[in-house]
Amino acid sequence: MQLLAYILIYPILWLISILPFRVFYWVSDAIYFLVYRIIGYRKKVVRKNLELSFPEKSKEELDTIESRFYRHMVDLFLEMIKSMNISKEELLKRFQYTNLDLLSKYEEEGKSVVIVIGHYGSYEWLMSLGYFIKHEGYAIYAPLSNKYFDRLVKRIRSKHNAFLISRYKTVEIIQQHLKEGKLAVYGFANDQSPQAQKARYWRPFMGVTVPVFTYAETLAKQLDMAVIYCGIEKEKRGHYKATFRLITDSPNDFADYEITDRFTELLEEQIKADPAYYLWTHNRFKHRDKVPAVLKR
Repeated sequence: MQLLAYILIYPILWLISILPFRVFYWVSDAIYFLVYRIIGYRKKVVRKNLELSFPEKSKEELDTIESRFYRHMVDLFLEMIKSMNISKEELLKRFQYTNLDLLSKYEEEGKSVVIVIGHYGSYEWLMSLGYFIKHEGYAIYAPLSNKYFDRLVKRIRSKHNAFLISRYKTVEIIQQHLKEGKLAVYGFANDQSPQAQKARYWRPFMGVTVPVFTYAETLAKQLDMAVIYCGIEKEKRGHYKATFRLITDSPNDFADYEITDRFTELLEEQIKADPAYYLWTHNRFKHRDKVPAVLKR
């Protein structure tokens, strides 16, 4: 069944990926109307997330954010498909960096780096970073259940000098890199929602207390890696700009969870500046009613 699904869907994805950008965004507009106006994909989740995050905003303001978000979400999904055939030149024109010198500093010092990001802007096209760094670039990800599409995603990344590490093998592979003396940049999307019963740390996110991942912080401390936040802004349709902000290059000088707190604050700062570009379809607040009793007190 996995192979059949791949055989049926792949040609559609390929056809979308080769469309000229002008036509490509016409297709996105049509899909936006279908997904948002007709189907209402995860609309209840999106509206609940926005209401929890912005209780001070009026219904009209939330409607505007919601509509802009869905338009961005469809663009983002199709831009992921566009990655199948986008050229290096086109990718670098559409995804630019403001301060790559911050990463160069750690290349010169022989230090590996953890980059933490949120699901904001175009986190997919951050794969273009591989063209600018001497370190090897890796993203920690959850493997897809369909092994054929999982291979496709890996192939797309590797074409742009970016590679994927299964979250189930992260420690094993990074430790192997250290033994080999390999310098690398490891990217973590650090705003996922861990299982409530396994969460080590809870804190407010957009005003709502939820469990948060601390994996990136733990690894940085164990392996003495610099931690850098990458903020991605959408400048206009199909064009993005990434800026790096150092959280610390001495992670063991920080108290437990202080690095995670700093990441969360930086992400919140971006979201509040323009909420439309955050991934609101993710049920980020689903554990808000499971806050441990000790925290409630």
